[in-house]
Amino acid sequence: MRIYADNAATTKPSRAAIEAMLPYLEEEYGNPSSLYTLGQRAREAIEQAREEVAAVIHADPRDITFTSGGSEADNQAIRSAAEKGRKAGKTHIISTAFEHHAVLHTLNRLEKEGFRVTLLDVHENGLVRPDELDAAICDETCLVTVMTANNEIGTIQPIRALGELCARRGVPFHTDAVQAVGHLPIDVDADHIDMLSASAHKFHGPKGVGFLYARKKVPLVNLIDGGAQERGKRAGTENVPAIMGMAAALKESAARMDGDAERMRTLRDRLITGLREIPHSALNGDAVKRLPGNANFCFEGIEGESLLLLLDDRGICASSGSACTSGSLDPSHVLLAIGRVHDVAHGSLRLTLGEDATEEEVDYIVRNVREVVEYLRGFSPVWRDLVSGKANFIL
Repeated sequence: MRIYADNAATTKPSRAAIEAMLPYLEEEYGNPSSLYTLGQRAREAIEQAREEVAAVIHADPRDITFTSGGSEADNQAIRSAAEKGRKAGKTHIISTAFEHHAVLHTLNRLEKEGFRVTLLDVHENGLVRPDELDAAICDETCLVTVMTANNEIGTIQPIRALGELCARRGVPFHTDAVQAVGHLPIDVDADHIDMLSASAHKFHGPKGVGFLYARKKVPLVNLIDGGAQERGKRAGTENVPAIMGMAAALKESAARMDGDAERMRTLRDRLITGLREIPHSALNGDAVKRLPGNANFCFEGIEGESLLLLLDDRGICASSGSACTSGSLDPSHVLLAIGRVHDVAHGSLRLTLGEDATEEEVDYIVRNVREVVEYLRGFSPVWRDLVSGKANFIL
């Protein structure tokens, strides 16, 4: 049996996305900036895709900029708000300790340019507290950026409450919604979101394309110069096939969202219940306020890399955290942010189910994780010390 349980890293492109792309790879290959008919048909297709993407998040299509993915969108949103703030004498930015590195690394660079960054605590349950955000905002704050749902532990933030607070305090609010778009309902007006980042390959679209939503009150700073594409805010010939695939995938995901989410929550809870039966294990993040398909666990006394390799031998594709940091030997910054100690954080496992997951697959995962954890603990010196009493259990 081969089970793909790493949908937070990427999703399988849907048939709808592939079929939407094909005409623009084969017949409708014109450059959207060209004046002849072939090019103008491509231009019309892009604008139709822009309307379809905007409709899912209840946005004005004119506020959608197509990008290469979530990382580019995060970078452009944050740097744009920072530049606007700098011009107004405001150089304070608020975020959280467990954002995606596309956000954190951008903030690190801005700190070197003279900005002051406050990272809010996300506590043991992986959730931001609005009152702590309120206390952190000051007269110099030019941006608040908080992810909608965490890419590792799946916790869903109180975005509407945070957005309302930012609106009341007059501070632009950005959210990295890469894990949320297509899986959770989003209304940029009702949620008071000023900027939002998304990536197509997280909701069954192609890789290498995404979008940035930005209200006109936050003028975008160009990351790429050289042409007038995307209203002059993102130079380079548009990737028409990818844009069309993204729009088709998002439209389909939005239409299926409610039913898929309910079924996936049931399977997720079945998975969590089974894994919790493993001695000295712990679920990471809030048990309820989390993405429908996400189950992230720590198992004391083992290394996550060995767990992943042995699960792969048994046909299970999983991860220990963000795909963007899979080559790092350091423990997850997300797990450290919620209070896991280094030794425990090293033994983490992220399982993210897809919409086509079944009870049989969930039960297979539980059974094999239990067996592999027991096997690894059998020759772990760390586990022997814990069992013998030379060291104390943490979980």
